[in-house]
Amino acid sequence: MAFICSKGNLDMAYPALIMGNSALGEGIEVHIFFTFWGLDIVHKKTNKNLKFTLSGNTAMHMPQLGRLKPGLEHVSMPQAMGNIPFMTRFATSMMKKQMEELEVPDVPDFIDLLHAAGAHMYACKLTFDMMKMIEADLHPGVEGVISATDFIEISEGAQVIFV
Repeated sequence: MAFICSKGNLDMAYPALIMGNSALGEGIEVHIFFTFWGLDIVHKKTNKNLKFTLSGNTAMHMPQLGRLKPGLEHVSMPQAMGNIPFMTRFATSMMKKQMEELEVPDVPDFIDLLHAAGAHMYACKLTFDMMKMIEADLHPGVEGVISATDFIEISEGAQVIFV
């Protein structure tokens, strides 16, 4: 399986990490290409501080409301609430707490886990250069900085999932 991670939000980091880990557990070879803001997932200075925001997230709802009043299990949060000061901090904290309660590793630990399990991880050369990164910025599990063409060749014949 091949994953392309293009977003660096906390809620966009987990899908590829979880699916990649599941695939590895099934004995499936996994390749992950981090491009544009997805590079934040493997950047040592940013991956522990990924954020979750309500802004632009039309699906955001709070399952806690269902415990307060039956019938509200799927009430969406207005996107405008994302503009309230400290709302991103609150939403990020809430998501991290929920993941911790489910014993899901935080992003840096998840990257360590994937690396140890044999996932092949790559940084996008164009984005890497555009963001003026150096290889020391990357998690040690990142095998290299490669072009999109290189990743297309590596992932030929794979099931490709764009996150």
